[in-house]
Amino acid sequence: MVQHVLTRRGALVGAMAVGLAAGLPGAALAVTAAQAEGLVDKLVADINQVIASGKSEAAMIRDFERIFQTYGDMPYIAAYALGSDARTATAAQKKAFSSAFSGYISRKYGKQFRKFIGGRIEVQGTQKVKNAYQVATTALLRGQSPFDVTFFVGEKSGRFYNMYVEGVNMLLTERTEIGAMLDRRRGDLDAMIEDLKRAG
Repeated sequence: MVQHVLTRRGALVGAMAVGLAAGLPGAALAVTAAQAEGLVDKLVADINQVIASGKSEAAMIRDFERIFQTYGDMPYIAAYALGSDARTATAAQKKAFSSAFSGYISRKYGKQFRKFIGGRIEVQGTQKVKNAYQVATTALLRGQSPFDVTFFVGEKSGRFYNMYVEGVNMLLTERTEIGAMLDRRRGDLDAMIEDLKRAG
């Protein structure tokens, strides 16, 4: 059983969205349930270390972006968030969007982490689901009812690529957010990327 210090459901959802992607680039593939659980353990432990550091919000956000880049398959996550518009984007636009998206995620959710007070996550178990491992956990926060958080680790990539918080698909949530930003710019991807650099 894995237990870690956490608190406040809103902030935890942010932390889990960080986990929209996890895994160590170049590391061994997550081909076993134990490895998949280990990725969850490592991700949450690193997040908690930053939270307990006492650093300023700006410094914490820089640390979180480093964590996302270390664990996350950000090109995949960014491409999914961009959706069908990724098909018409140039290679340069995709690269710029992926970079802006990483910073956006770091700011959006990193700002919530300082609200953590105390709590824990318990890993309940892992099962194979098609070409991924589904890691089930329970979040236990002070003054709130326990709730489920499910992580998905790619079998071939060995990286975290999605998670559900109480059944809410975080990849789809971010795709909706990015789509709305693009709509506000009437489909102008370059303009939306500039907006994304300041968003979160």
